Amino acid sequence: MSGSDRWFCDSTPGEKYPAWTRGNAADVFPDPFSPLGKDYILRRAMSLGLRDAYIRMGALDWDEFENPEAPDLFQMYGGYPYNPLSLTRLLGARMPGASPEAIDKAFFDERDEVPQYVEEAWHVSPKHEAALGATMAWVMSTDGLPFLDADKERAEFLRDTRPDLATLEDGALIARAKSMLPHVQQMFESAMVVSSMASMGPGALSAICEAVGKPELSIGLLAGIDVDSSAPSHAMWALSRTARASAEITAAFDAGVDGLVERLEASASDGAKAYAAGLRDFIRTFGSRGPNEYDILAASWEVKPRVAFAAIDLMRKSEDSQAPAVRHAASVAEKERAAAVIRELVAGDAETAGMFEAALKSAGLFLSGRERAKTNAIMVIGEVRMAVRELGRRFVERGLIPTVEHVFMLTGDELEHFRHDPEPMKATIVQRWEQFRSLFEYEPVFVVNGRVPGLSEMTRRTEKGLAKATSGTVLKGAAGSGGTATGRARVVLDPGDPEGLEPGDVLVAPQTDPSWVPLFVPAAAVIVNVGAMGSHAMIVSRELGIPCVASVADATHLIPDGAMVTVDGATGTVTVH
Repeated sequence: MSGSDRWFCDSTPGEKYPAWTRGNAADVFPDPFSPLGKDYILRRAMSLGLRDAYIRMGALDWDEFENPEAPDLFQMYGGYPYNPLSLTRLLGARMPGASPEAIDKAFFDERDEVPQYVEEAWHVSPKHEAALGATMAWVMSTDGLPFLDADKERAEFLRDTRPDLATLEDGALIARAKSMLPHVQQMFESAMVVSSMASMGPGALSAICEAVGKPELSIGLLAGIDVDSSAPSHAMWALSRTARASAEITAAFDAGVDGLVERLEASASDGAKAYAAGLRDFIRTFGSRGPNEYDILAASWEVKPRVAFAAIDLMRKSEDSQAPAVRHAASVAEKERAAAVIRELVAGDAETAGMFEAALKSAGLFLSGRERAKTNAIMVIGEVRMAVRELGRRFVERGLIPTVEHVFMLTGDELEHFRHDPEPMKATIVQRWEQFRSLFEYEPVFVVNGRVPGLSEMTRRTEKGLAKATSGTVLKGAAGSGGTATGRARVVLDPGDPEGLEPGDVLVAPQTDPSWVPLFVPAAAVIVNVGAMGSHAMIVSRELGIPCVASVADATHLIPDGAMVTVDGATGTVTVH
């Protein structure tokens, strides 16, 4: 920035793919992304993985990408990452039976500012249409995704065989971090293949339900699948039940989650010590998760365990009837009930009946696979994060930077230089940190279309000036998970600070990456500012059987904290009382 209206990491859109969107990106990249995170994760791993996925699916050829050797497929504006709208629409344009508009609906929020798709001659390609047709046939017929299981095994191996980072030389820490990037690239390729095809089954189910006059059943058919991103919630619930049953552990939580493990370990009680060991094991297993978890700067649960412990603290106040397993069983029963209704209606049409069964299987397999694929990649990103943080800790110890987080203001090449010759970059790092923190004050524009927006064009969050919704107001969003619930709205902006949220409340959140999922467990319903059909909020809400309405623009600004609201997850409406 330094006199400029742009952040130094910002991208420049190319002529071939000019349109970029915060749709779905706001879910997975909610905050400004650090310079080292952009270089290591977005540029050297995820962009390459997305390129490879599109080629693998048959959507594009190598030379159809701009700068295919080092593509910038998650461009950054105002410090915020954007999804490649033009590129993803091309997938819809070439996919048999699909369209760019259908892709928009499946993956991105529907907003007025999104530009219309404009077809160009080179978009039409019988070769790619045929290749994508073969991929689609696989999606609707495969019985499993064994490559994701292999990725999971490898991710867990990389996590479990982490060396003692404190014993490694500085250069070895950088080597360790960089050695993870090809694994992230490959696992993200898997993620993008599965994610890109995850809308096929749900789309077919929606069409069949519409055709037989039961459109309201389509959402229920997507419920009751097992997803890896809900696994931490089940583990947290078990810990919350142990805490609830123990007066000593309850007292430890009542004293605050900061220092919780240390207090329990200092206890003379074997039960307290065992519980502390359980908390440490939870962090070892799920520590890579956390807000904005793709960015290696972000405070994952391993970095900041209090975020996870705060969720357990909230869960321990819930009754046993709120158990994730109980709610999941109810969503499975609802899915089976809906499936039985549709099966009866299509029984006389063998072709439709066959398509229904294929779509039902594909939807469950690919929506579940989408969550597993992301979990795999995040686990390995966690290994990059911890290696760099150890290096940052040493730099702080040597008086080179003020905090561990400052190390993430360097690019990858600068980090290697700084290790040997830190003096020239010390002032720049501090200046960048100040500038980086200022980016959080801005609301990024929703769409970039060929022209780079300056920071001066973005709205400061404190200047939005939106009036609170009054009694009787009905807010419209996207139907995400069926059912209705009425409760007290609690606006939570930080999953690590859910103060005020109580069991039975309606959670109102800006976005919901998987770090938010534990807060779903005690909630009666969920309302989210952003998110489309494939968003994590919708998938996990259906898994837990709670109503969800996503893509309610500015919900956290409009809904008064503490107001009574009714959430209708089937119609996508929120009524303020």
